[in-house]
Amino acid sequence: MAGPNSLYGPLDPAPDAGYVDAPPRMGFFTDTSVCIGCKACEVACKEWNLIPDDGFNLLGQSYDNTGGLTANSWRHVAFIEQPVADRGGSTDTPGAFAGLPVGPSVSAHTAVVAAGSGQDMGTDPGIPPAVDALAAAATIAPPRAEPQFLGMPGTDLPGRTPDAPRSDFRWLMMSNVCKHCTHAACLDVCPTGALFRTEFGTVVVQEDICNGCGYCIPACPYGVIDQRQDDGRAWKCTMCYDRIGDGMTPACAKACPTESIQYGELDELRARAQHRVEKLHEQGVDSARLYGESPDDGVGGDGAFFLLLDEPEVYGLPPDPIVTTRDLPDMYKRAGIAALAMAATVLASFLGRRG
Repeated sequence: MAGPNSLYGPLDPAPDAGYVDAPPRMGFFTDTSVCIGCKACEVACKEWNLIPDDGFNLLGQSYDNTGGLTANSWRHVAFIEQPVADRGGSTDTPGAFAGLPVGPSVSAHTAVVAAGSGQDMGTDPGIPPAVDALAAAATIAPPRAEPQFLGMPGTDLPGRTPDAPRSDFRWLMMSNVCKHCTHAACLDVCPTGALFRTEFGTVVVQEDICNGCGYCIPACPYGVIDQRQDDGRAWKCTMCYDRIGDGMTPACAKACPTESIQYGELDELRARAQHRVEKLHEQGVDSARLYGESPDDGVGGDGAFFLLLDEPEVYGLPPDPIVTTRDLPDMYKRAGIAALAMAATVLASFLGRRG
């Protein structure tokens, strides 16, 4: 375990913040393989926390009109479209994935998680644009007279004939949120104490203390915190601190219909997530991986971590986040040495002139 008030390395943040007999650390595990993009979490978050309306925005980027995490959107469900590779199964094209055939032998669960068989979408320029959704939908056969339902393995997909081709793209969906880092740089740089560590290990902004300085915004390695334009104060997810303090589930997790967002003790969630990844690997979804769960990463592990079906960059997440205040002690030490060296130089110059 790291020492008291350390700026990096594994530790339990609540006792490190001074809580005696702190309860178990609580957190979120978001399993993107079962996210359906319904945005119920976004709505529930706004409803419970009385977050102002974003207005009616058409961003022209797929079906996602929220755009990202902001002061008025503490949850954001990202919609990522990936074009399918050549029908031969090649994934040489950046941003493409290998489409799987759909037929009677493909189980419903395999069809649901088939999106995980893809490759890195990449972030370099030149990625081909996502195909037109309407044109892709035209490749899907009309519904059968007797509808099929997702259920036990071996069930066909509803609305498809056994030999119908897959559509030309896949969706990756993820409900993003504040990570409630073990080492929270936003908390480290806050000059007023508006940001504080709770007994559950989460990080919360006290809006009545925030002075709108904005130091926390560039400090966050995930770009989560944002200032509200009308008052300048910083806002972000609180993990429903008022709810969990009363033993209730955060609003977003409570509203999630597929249990993509799971809330509970962080150690238990990590074990559950690892088991889920192993199960997906057994089912052939080799690209499934966890993000933010490791206490040995650059932020000491996140209180809100994810199961992803592609590289983090595809979801707009940094591949190797590092707490931005990690090197502050060394920076201050070097600055002090430099200041002493300058002072010694000036003193030597002054004494030399007198001589």
